[in-house]
Amino acid sequence: MNTPKEVIEIVGKIAEAKGNYKVRKTLILAFLAGAYIAFGGLLAIIVGGGSPGIAASNPGITKFLFGAMFPLGLILVVIVGAELFTGNNAYFIPNVLHKKQGVFTVLKNWGLVYVGNFIGAVFVAYVITHLTHLVSSAPFVDSVYQIAIGKTSHTFLVTFLKGIGANWLVCLAVWQGMAAKDTTGKILAIWFPVMAFVAMGFEHSIANMYFIPLAIFEGADITWTTFIVKNLIPATLGNMVGGALFVGMLYGYLFGKEK
Repeated sequence: MNTPKEVIEIVGKIAEAKGNYKVRKTLILAFLAGAYIAFGGLLAIIVGGGSPGIAASNPGITKFLFGAMFPLGLILVVIVGAELFTGNNAYFIPNVLHKKQGVFTVLKNWGLVYVGNFIGAVFVAYVITHLTHLVSSAPFVDSVYQIAIGKTSHTFLVTFLKGIGANWLVCLAVWQGMAAKDTTGKILAIWFPVMAFVAMGFEHSIANMYFIPLAIFEGADITWTTFIVKNLIPATLGNMVGGALFVGMLYGYLFGKEK
């Protein structure tokens, strides 16, 4: 496998390539990533949310089932290639730290990718999930409501802190994926941390761009303002801290020095 220092070198080259993408390419890849994360969310709802009997007697098992399905999205992002805001929160930081890329390049990428991710996630929520009635009946719709209500019921601080935890683990999953040298290794490396953050109930802004709009489309008593203010903003800020500080900056500092 690649060493931590080799991973930082790989990260740096990937970040340089991402920074040179044309706007159209970045937006298309970001749309795909938002859609891929949404597909992972849909699979998690079908399997985890479709097991109310297990949830009643052993809620830990349903949390695991939910978490075990969700990594499909990040696996697709990494293996086939796409632009994910939360992963990019860490990618660019080692290069910025060592003055190989500027802050404007990073902010431009983050902004474009965030918009593209939102469009992709909402597209799958409305067109692929809502219009096809995949989750419109019990127990799936009950799970959709429960997820969205839970995600919009916390204080700003709680959601922010959960956002840190989510992207800390997501970016570690991406880092581990780059440490592996074969497809099977990459899948396993990505699966464990992502499964863990979902099972533990942390907040991933791009996943929430699917889960909460889906609940709105399915008739939940949640407004778009509530979604944005109570969840999306604090989760996004927490994701940025979790990825940029706890992964990108720390590992860039520890293993990105020129020797």
